[in-house]
Amino acid sequence: MSEVTLKDLLEAGCHFGHQSRRWNPAMKKYIFGERGGVHIFDLVKTKEGLEAAIEFAKGKTILWVGTKRQAQEIVKAAAVKLGMPYMVQRWLGGMLTNFGQMQKRVYKLKDLKAKRESGELKKYTKREQLLIDREIAQLEKFLGGVADMDKLPDALFVVDTHKEEVAVREANRMGVPVIGMVDTNGDPARIDYIIPVNDDAVKSIELVVNAVASAIKK
Repeated sequence: MSEVTLKDLLEAGCHFGHQSRRWNPAMKKYIFGERGGVHIFDLVKTKEGLEAAIEFAKGKTILWVGTKRQAQEIVKAAAVKLGMPYMVQRWLGGMLTNFGQMQKRVYKLKDLKAKRESGELKKYTKREQLLIDREIAQLEKFLGGVADMDKLPDALFVVDTHKEEVAVREANRMGVPVIGMVDTNGDPARIDYIIPVNDDAVKSIELVVNAVASAIKK
């Protein structure tokens, strides 16, 4: 992907923030103005934030986080293409702060899948096998994206830092830098690399996620 221009950001709707009554005053310096009761981002600052995030992300192993509906497929596709971990279902509390315990759950998932593939589960009744299949499906749903993450990531990339507040706090606590798409209602204080941008529109999410992912892949 070539360098993202101001025109690209504008066409993707990256400049639209939230309604002005729902803003966080800490985001004031990233806001250009207001239109129809909606805050408008200064896209020059958005571009600067994106470029800084891209520069930092190069060569890093990143845990990609985007659990809101419109971000899930975009985030997962980018992470899979890079061979990096991702979380697109509910953030599991303790994913970073209780990493050892999470690893035990990942090991259980891998162990059950290996036993199923080898035919070892056939010794159980059909009902027991069904229950195990359900357990595998549940573990896969929430932990499949981090199954190969055997240590804390170098950084988190977060779509909507307001929604993913627990993930951000865990990263802060563990000293893991956060690259965040921060909308006008977000808190930039806990984010190391702030991308002030619309974190709700699909085109905006897609542009930012793919720009960072493409730079890492080069």
